[in-house]
Amino acid sequence: MRLIFSLIILFIFSFSVRVAAQSVYTPERGSPERKAVMDALRVPVERELKQKIIFAADDFRVSGNWAFLGGTPQTPTGDRPDYSRTIHVGAQQAGAFDNNIFALLRKTGSQWKVVKYMIGCTDVCYLDWAKRYKAPKAIFPGAE
Repeated sequence: MRLIFSLIILFIFSFSVRVAAQSVYTPERGSPERKAVMDALRVPVERELKQKIIFAADDFRVSGNWAFLGGTPQTPTGDRPDYSRTIHVGAQQAGAFDNNIFALLRKTGSQWKVVKYMIGCTDVCYLDWAKRYKAPKAIFPGAE
């Protein structure tokens, strides 16, 4: 009887830990976590766009050690970035470019690291990211 009770407790504990680990939330504006995620993403994006960038987040979801961000890159003054000196100029001139960004990040230790990001998507470029990177589906828009 004691063994069965212990197994039941273990099962309940295991299930509750998994449920808690899968909760999805949006970090508060101004929080250290939100800043850490955006700062991690800012490094490769500023390198690619060759200018200072901030992000206007439309979708920002965290679950465990995974984060998804979808939004708009902007200059610090709130303007659209100048894509004329970037790899995106051709797509922009052809009308095959939207001023957006989608990113998947993973926390390793205490550091957020960019797993994948895409700028200028004209479709749902993150559609296969949950499967490809084994990230929780719940952090992606449309997964509700």
